[in-house]
Amino acid sequence: MYDKFAPLLEQAITEPGIVSEAYRRFHRFSIGNQILAAVQLHQRDLPLSPIASFNRWKELGRSVCKGQKAISLWMPLTVKRRDKDDSSGDFGDTGEVFTVFKLAPRWFSLEQTEGDAYVEPVESPQWDAEAALAALDITLEPFDLMDGNVQGYAVRRRIAVSPLAEYPHKTRFHEIAHVVLGHTLESDCHDAASMPRSLQEVEAEGVAFLLCSILDLPGRDESRGYIQSWLEGGQLPEKSAQRIFGVSQKVLEAGRPGDREAVTQ
Repeated sequence: MYDKFAPLLEQAITEPGIVSEAYRRFHRFSIGNQILAAVQLHQRDLPLSPIASFNRWKELGRSVCKGQKAISLWMPLTVKRRDKDDSSGDFGDTGEVFTVFKLAPRWFSLEQTEGDAYVEPVESPQWDAEAALAALDITLEPFDLMDGNVQGYAVRRRIAVSPLAEYPHKTRFHEIAHVVLGHTLESDCHDAASMPRSLQEVEAEGVAFLLCSILDLPGRDESRGYIQSWLEGGQLPEKSAQRIFGVSQKVLEAGRPGDREAVTQ
């Protein structure tokens, strides 16, 4: 079982098709939980089919078959930070809260149930760049750099994409990610192939990879190579994996029409 986000993201990057396949079936859930559900069903040799809780299947006129094991998804828990008073030794609330994620085994797939017929439509992804930029308070400006190696850049809350970029949509996702991840708060981000890159580049390209995969856009192979080159054989930190999933979710929802129900990643 995947009890951390980093190994799940690594599998998504190295296993072609899993992200888009998971999104189309489990679009009501967060991106991390979509992939997590798909991985568990594959491990059990079950098809990617609708999942729901025990009670929800009951409402739909179906019951979970005896002996079936639930699928686990991440659920967010809000926790109050508590500090120990050095003088009294007692713990008290600091007023600060933070979110942790806990795996909860509560979901079953259609094949694990029996009863009334049930059909759930498969989602066709939709995303509008202008709507997303407006919702995220990011401005797309004309590209004004002369360096032919630079495919895009992000400055504070402004981004630009070179007219010579091989995959303009991927570059746009990458630069949006730099902004939403907070990478542009202290310095400008220029994506030049000749320049050495930090973990910021891996995070931004991780977001670009997930969004290109979900929306079935080209450039995913190049994203894999870019990520691996900057990791240089190292492991992606768990915190970065969480940030990649979280920001991908935020950017995706910013450009999607209408409201939808989701289990927060």
